[in-house]
Amino acid sequence: MYKAAILVASDSSSEGRRSDLSGAAIRDILLKYENFTASDPVILPDDRPVLAAKMRQLADEEAFDLILTTGGTGFSKRDVTPEATLDVVERRAPGIAEAMRQLSLQITPRAMLSRAEAGIRGDTLIVNLPGSPKAVQETLDYILPSVEHGLDILQGRDADCAR
Repeated sequence: MYKAAILVASDSSSEGRRSDLSGAAIRDILLKYENFTASDPVILPDDRPVLAAKMRQLADEEAFDLILTTGGTGFSKRDVTPEATLDVVERRAPGIAEAMRQLSLQITPRAMLSRAEAGIRGDTLIVNLPGSPKAVQETLDYILPSVEHGLDILQGRDADCAR
């Protein structure tokens, strides 16, 4: 079983002005997969140091295997999730974000505006997902089988290469 943490970057949701739908969607999707457990979403403002500190805590102190973020990957001046992620990871995993963009480009040309990142901190994989529930559904279902295989390798578990 892999423990997944969900981190929502949203000023309006963190202030209670808007309900979080994307974090809840991530949790619902993860619970469909037998090898994942999911935390309740943690909602934080779009603040680079705050997001980076929480990612460090989730990886280093709480030992989550996977941290999935949602929100903050666009062009707004407050969209800083990719930068916070890069502040935290020790090694990038660019293929994950590239695969999500490639899939999303088949649906909308605006996918090219995603600045999502993915990377590794210790034994934890961190992946920036899109901010909309629809895009979360599309991309997470697409990447999870490969992410699970990557986690098997990262953590030195016997991986079934046929996945």
